[in-house]
Amino acid sequence: MKQIAQKKLTGLIIVKTGLHIGAGNDKVEIGGMDNPIIRNPMTREPYIPGSSLKGKMRALLEWQFDKVMPNDGKPCSCGKPICEICRVFGSANSKKNNDDAKKRGPTRLIVRDAVLHEDDAEKFKNGKPIIEEKSENSLNRITAAANPRPIERVVPGIRFRFELVYRVIDDGDGGKRDEEYFKTVVCKGLQLLENYYLGGGGSRGNGRIVFAELQDESGNSVDIYADSRKN
Repeated sequence: MKQIAQKKLTGLIIVKTGLHIGAGNDKVEIGGMDNPIIRNPMTREPYIPGSSLKGKMRALLEWQFDKVMPNDGKPCSCGKPICEICRVFGSANSKKNNDDAKKRGPTRLIVRDAVLHEDDAEKFKNGKPIIEEKSENSLNRITAAANPRPIERVVPGIRFRFELVYRVIDDGDGGKRDEEYFKTVVCKGLQLLENYYLGGGGSRGNGRIVFAELQDESGNSVDIYADSRKN
């Protein structure tokens, strides 16, 4: 078993509707924000954690490949060498299935944190609004009394730099399965993410994103829908 190639996909994530990826807030001051977005602690710039992107892709693909109900809603951890999810995203069950882990090899997909595009980072530095505070209300069904709850969102139009790395490993098939899974799993996951949402409040309109200007490691344009159109 050896790595024979490393694919790289870079591009932009463009926010289409307000994006909220929460940072959590254990201590809320009077008048403070109880639903802040995650930020770089040094620059205070918003960013999209690679774990959020990878985790959402995995969850959507588990539904796509019918892995949810058989696992009672838990992440797939069958660890089988041919499992699309465990092979690409990794399995937490490797210690229990050591033989499968050896046959499967290392996790193929790495997703980097997505940082602000330089132009938008400059806007933020100069005090231009790229973050908004949106109030959401829950209403008492009898009295109609409102219970406002403010959340922070990155405004539409803001761009983030996107990057993922994918390892192609020859486990006796010349890397054919990993090449296939890049198209049918990784690219499919990006499609699903575009058509669903990222972050919190997606059922209320938050979190629609699109990928743009995607390029491979050689600088060639990449169409994540190309394989789907063939089928």
